Amino acid sequence: MIDHALFDPATIDAETKALNAEIVAAHAAQADPWSLPIEEVRARRRAGTQASPAMPRSARAETLTIEGPGGPLALRVIRPQGKARGAYLHIHRGGWVWGAADEQDPWLERIADTCGFICLSVEYRLAPEHPYPAALEDCEAAALWLAGPGKAEFGISALTIGGESVGAHLAVMTLLRLRDRHGLPRAFRGANLNAGFYDLGLTPSVRLWGEERLVINTTDLKRFADGYVREGIDRRRPDVSPLYADLKGLPPALFTVGTADPLLDDTLYMSARWAAANNGGHTAVYAGGCHIFVRYPGALSERALELIDRFLMALA
Repeated sequence: MIDHALFDPATIDAETKALNAEIVAAHAAQADPWSLPIEEVRARRRAGTQASPAMPRSARAETLTIEGPGGPLALRVIRPQGKARGAYLHIHRGGWVWGAADEQDPWLERIADTCGFICLSVEYRLAPEHPYPAALEDCEAAALWLAGPGKAEFGISALTIGGESVGAHLAVMTLLRLRDRHGLPRAFRGANLNAGFYDLGLTPSVRLWGEERLVINTTDLKRFADGYVREGIDRRRPDVSPLYADLKGLPPALFTVGTADPLLDDTLYMSARWAAANNGGHTAVYAGGCHIFVRYPGALSERALELIDRFLMALA
């Protein structure tokens, strides 16, 4: 059950309120990303900004290249310091148009060392240069490789998958493709889904959010969907927006979201449909948490990350 008191602004702690105010102010002080060339925005994200500091790159990371539908496909690999108990296929955020596989190494190091998982992050093709379904096809190829040759190469059997924002969207779509196209409904034992973008037609919380950029805003999410999906494609087709798909037979999922996230409805709706499909899992809602709040250190982030650790460890 979700505690309705979580949605009362009075329950937001002082640290979270201060962080959110800092993020809004930092974004307001920067140029609107849509006024800049896309390559410049990508470069700024990689270097880090006041609103979105860069996460340190791991010295332990390796690059593994497999055959992908658009050519060689890179997987960024971070191995556990001890014996591997399984693998975690990670799909990065960035609105399908920004982001990269090496921009969240500390999360993957944590999962590697805490859970004993070999972490692989997919360097999927970005829109608008490569619109739907290019990113999804790359993630599907990575999942198929991991569920086949990868298991033998790494000597593991427990596979998990997850991502943040559009990475969570692509993780769910990948699970659906494994089930429907390859007869592999439970090749992965569980999914770690953080603040996913599951309805590209835009849920009410996205439409009603407005222009305040607490990490993202309504315009950002609309522009992301516009960049990813060609004009003329129904945004609410089940093969585009997984909220409308048949979800039966998928593995348990941990849904994580903050109440100050424009994508709040996406998680609430999707997690309810996941539960109704009898897939199992848990929904964790955090008072005042902004979009992907776990990227900002603090007590709220640590609580969420600890729950993710426990969820993934139980799947090995």
